[in-house]
Amino acid sequence: MIMTTTPSIEDKKVTDYLDIVVGEAIMGAQMFRDPFAGITGIIGGRSGACEGEMATGRITALRELESHAAELGANGLIGVDLDCEVIDNMMMVTASGTVVEVA
Repeated sequence: MIMTTTPSIEDKKVTDYLDIVVGEAIMGAQMFRDPFAGITGIIGGRSGACEGEMATGRITALRELESHAAELGANGLIGVDLDCEVIDNMMMVTASGTVVEVA
């Protein structure tokens, strides 16, 4: 399946717009996995554990998005958008896009 953040797919014609789909991943922030994450936030730098959780969330949300699109019989997703929110101690990664058929 072709997945893109752009509103169209180069050299392809959108023949049908099927739906808007969303994929979500919600995970605990789990600061204890990286005991230096709090310090890193204060003095600057990168937190490997936090980056790993973000990557896992992004991959999970995109796979769920693609799965929903496949259920609709689509062969393309356009306008894909990723968003991340932290609420209390939970991190939510959301992916959304428009399911299309392209020729």
